[in-house]
Amino acid sequence: MRASLFGRSILFFSILAVAGSTLSAQEARRRWELQRQIRLDKFEQILPKAMRAHGIDMWIVAVKENHTDPLWEDLGRGYVTGVGYYVFTDRGSSRIERAALGPSGYMLQQSGAYDIFGPSSMLLQFVRARDPKRIGVNMSQEMGTADGLSHAMHQSLVTTLGEPYASRLVSAERLVSDFRSHRVAAEIVAYGEAAGLAVQLAERALSNEVITPGKTSLEEAAWWLQDRLLERGLGSSFDMPSVYVTGPEGIVATSSSYIVQPGDVIMIDWGVVLMNMATDVKRVAYVLKPGETRPPASIQAAFDKAIMVRDAVKPALQPGRTATETMKAIDAALVAAGFGSIAFNRPNADSKTDVAYGFHPVGNAGHDVGPSMTTWQPFQQTFTLHRQHMFSFEYFAYSPIEEWGGRKLRVPIEDSAIVMEDGIQFLHAANYRLLVIR
Repeated sequence: MRASLFGRSILFFSILAVAGSTLSAQEARRRWELQRQIRLDKFEQILPKAMRAHGIDMWIVAVKENHTDPLWEDLGRGYVTGVGYYVFTDRGSSRIERAALGPSGYMLQQSGAYDIFGPSSMLLQFVRARDPKRIGVNMSQEMGTADGLSHAMHQSLVTTLGEPYASRLVSAERLVSDFRSHRVAAEIVAYGEAAGLAVQLAERALSNEVITPGKTSLEEAAWWLQDRLLERGLGSSFDMPSVYVTGPEGIVATSSSYIVQPGDVIMIDWGVVLMNMATDVKRVAYVLKPGETRPPASIQAAFDKAIMVRDAVKPALQPGRTATETMKAIDAALVAAGFGSIAFNRPNADSKTDVAYGFHPVGNAGHDVGPSMTTWQPFQQTFTLHRQHMFSFEYFAYSPIEEWGGRKLRVPIEDSAIVMEDGIQFLHAANYRLLVIR
């Protein structure tokens, strides 16, 4: 009888495993096919403009086994033994010639993205036949995404190409920025799906499904989110989710053993990775005290003030301006609307709601390339906002709380937006409500 039960159990779990693997394979193909479409559209529509805008005749992305470039996913992945090169050549037609010299494998070869496959040993012959005047390679002082070429790989490339081609190598950093930050429709679809999941899971984590006041720690909520990533085959944009409590003195604790208490204002800052799209969103909740049925008026008012900031600054975000010019327009809009414009975490001691912002690019990384309205990406402040640039609509509103003796509560708001011809639009449902934990 035991053997029979054991046998039936093995059969049952085998059936579950097969069913699960079938569903997984279907989902894997769905994700791959959408990424494939993104790649095809970007190679056909974005890449020619990006190369020509910056005078790059040939773009070489060098990879090494176990040392891939940050754009490896964007370019189609592929298996590499030794070294390999993705080579893009502007030969004057409407279409950029695409070659994979070294990288191979099912996903790359079945993607339809490349015209030519060959061994890495043919690189010099390949370059000579095309005689490019400017060869872009991924070197950048400030943007990690455009800095995938290691010192050793650069030396190898110089030795392999020799003169005159070694002297024609130039930084492709602006090409990389344009190639990534000009988005096609399929990318917007994929990013919206990823961001929707990030918001949904954050709001579940800030509920009684996960948090029991007086019992649940911040790190338990963070680990709950990590488990959901494992279940859904998702990555994390920023390693451990930041689950934190803010009080009169600022941040009390972040993703630690601190136990969530009634009266806490709790936030989540995190992102998920899906189909090479990495999100960055925040949500905020208040933990009711015994006898409370809603947040105190002062806490709710601080949140409502924070939401008002969004409409005040949206008109300042328009295509055609540099990020620096946009930041000046944002500052002016804040002042005109009666808000204080401040440096991060340096609120004024007055009755105004102060605002600090960091509208950084998002897309293939939580902090991506492209125009950036932030203080920590100064080079990207010089870039011009363009249509279909995706960015994080991120800011912090500091409002005085009467019960805290006038000290200010920092309310973080962060959603994902896209620049369109007539202004900005959101890529998912933007935050508009203070969540409640009972």
